Amino acid sequence: MWIYFSNWINYKQAETKRKKEMARTVARNLAAPLLFLNLIMYFIVLGFGSWCLNRYINGQTAHPSMGGNGATPHFLSFAILASVLGIVSKIAGGSHLRAWRNDSLAAAGSSSILAWAVTALAFGLGCKEINVGGWRGWRLRVLEGFVIVLAFTQLLYVLLLHAGIFSSSYGPGYRNHDYGLGGPGPGAEPVPPKATATGVGI
Repeated sequence: MWIYFSNWINYKQAETKRKKEMARTVARNLAAPLLFLNLIMYFIVLGFGSWCLNRYINGQTAHPSMGGNGATPHFLSFAILASVLGIVSKIAGGSHLRAWRNDSLAAAGSSSILAWAVTALAFGLGCKEINVGGWRGWRLRVLEGFVIVLAFTQLLYVLLLHAGIFSSSYGPGYRNHDYGLGGPGPGAEPVPPKATATGVGI
């Protein structure tokens, strides 16, 4: 009877551990394909943005694939900057998805937030360019579309990376119970006990 009860407890503990591990990798399994998708789109934005900016600098705005208006140079500059930051953030993100630890989250999380912030600026300028109107070539319209899509997919990627903030069962977070509780941090020197009048430490 006791052996049966002990085996049942071990089974339940293993089952609970397995469920926790599965929940912990949910965000990881969702973020991995999204990372690859965003990386491809950022490369496309970099290619189209570089081509359009080169035409604009050369004064070839009358090219059939170019066109534009007053918001175009600002939009192109931020689109290229967002694509470069996005590509770099995916390198750190790939390393984090491979390790999936708290220490790797810092680099991946900060770079992804920065990339999303600049992408959001490019998104706003793209909306302004569309609102101003005028004739715009197909390459410029494709660039606008990719930047608009990336503004939302990159935000989703950032949220998946930081899912561990809400619960440790979703992935690594920033919580450290030694911080903010008055306890010594990691590597701190032990505090010697205070001596009383009788010479006995408390």
